[in-house]
Amino acid sequence: MKLLYANDTAGTYPDSWYKATASDSNAKQYRQVTGAHSFDVCVIGGGFTGLSAALTLAEQGISVCVLEAHRVGWGASGRNGGQLGSGFNRHEALTKTYGIKASQQYWTFCERAKQYVLDLARKHNIDIQYVPGIVNALHRPYSVSKLTQELDEFNNTHPGAALQALDKAALQDHVRSEQYHAGIFEETSGHLHPLNLALGIAEAASKAGATLFENSPATKIERLLTSSERFKVHTHSAQVVCNTVVCAMNGYLDSLVKEARTDVIPINNFIVATEPLGEDIKNLLPSNAAIADSRFVVNYFRRSADDRLLFGGGENYGYRFPKHYPEIVQRAMTSVFPSLQNARIDYAWGGTLGITRSRWPSVKQWQPGLYSSSGYSGHGVALANFCGHAVGNAIAGNTEDFNALNQLKTGYIPGNDFIRPWLCAAAMGSSALLDRLPSFGKQS
Repeated sequence: MKLLYANDTAGTYPDSWYKATASDSNAKQYRQVTGAHSFDVCVIGGGFTGLSAALTLAEQGISVCVLEAHRVGWGASGRNGGQLGSGFNRHEALTKTYGIKASQQYWTFCERAKQYVLDLARKHNIDIQYVPGIVNALHRPYSVSKLTQELDEFNNTHPGAALQALDKAALQDHVRSEQYHAGIFEETSGHLHPLNLALGIAEAASKAGATLFENSPATKIERLLTSSERFKVHTHSAQVVCNTVVCAMNGYLDSLVKEARTDVIPINNFIVATEPLGEDIKNLLPSNAAIADSRFVVNYFRRSADDRLLFGGGENYGYRFPKHYPEIVQRAMTSVFPSLQNARIDYAWGGTLGITRSRWPSVKQWQPGLYSSSGYSGHGVALANFCGHAVGNAIAGNTEDFNALNQLKTGYIPGNDFIRPWLCAAAMGSSALLDRLPSFGKQS
């Protein structure tokens, strides 16, 4: 079973709040690829990574096409929580692994990634509905004096970091829930409309000269040994010969690049959108910052532009979404906000993202001309776009950012295509149980 078709209707965006409120509800459709084509670069995947890579290449005069199996922004890029956050997942572990200088370098990289997204939206007039501010809400008791000391040390050693400790009273200015005891405020982060962003980058790439194909799933990458081009990428109705292939499929890698499958594994996550809540949502989230909590299975939520609560939570590790996932998310939502017990759910959708063992992105060149970028582990709004930009620049000759990313150790994920989801479910499920133990992880 292919994840591309396990939970969705082919060629159709999921029935999300993002689809319902996209700036162009009849977003431009790009034709299906047929016949034989030749490009310098073939990008497989029309999400943030692939679209940003294509835009970067096209702006430098390199002929590039994008093969998207469904619609541009169809995958995680158009379904996620919309949080444009700081750093890598588990960024604090970088210091232990690589030292403080590397941690500083990668923090700066991530700050540049956020700015890159905002600059793209400004340059191309993309209506991303950006709102500044993200709060990391701690669901275990935590000494605020200790938290303040830790953040001061981090801010002093990481240029551009502006993380602020929040005690329980200060946290109430952002999120009013008895579940949280303290927090960390990121004033240089924020939240946005991800599908609008993806559609806007696609249009910008097309205008810059990239050729975009939809409903055009790649089925095989053939290495050419006797041709002036290195590769032939096959679809059901076409062949694209090219010198370079960029695999930008994140959680939907399947088996096109077997090497990359040992770095990244897919997991599924789910979001609901309530009915418009008016003053109630403004009372629950008074500052309009987005929230992500400290659970292993993270709850993340924010106000929408039309005063709904967009709430993400719950995950599973098989190919199929559970049938009752809206109820799973709604239970998590009402545990955080009991007053929303009777709030109507207007939209519910799921999506697939890619994670690595280290939670750092996998950005690799597996053989000459064959690149992949994936495994953003929940930080894809900033990282997918900027990693795609880094890959595009590397192909054009500027390898500095790509080389830095390529050095990250992502960790080997064992097993074949059948056993790996079970191994992941066992490992992730046991860790998720820790969220339910009242005393685990208590810090004072």
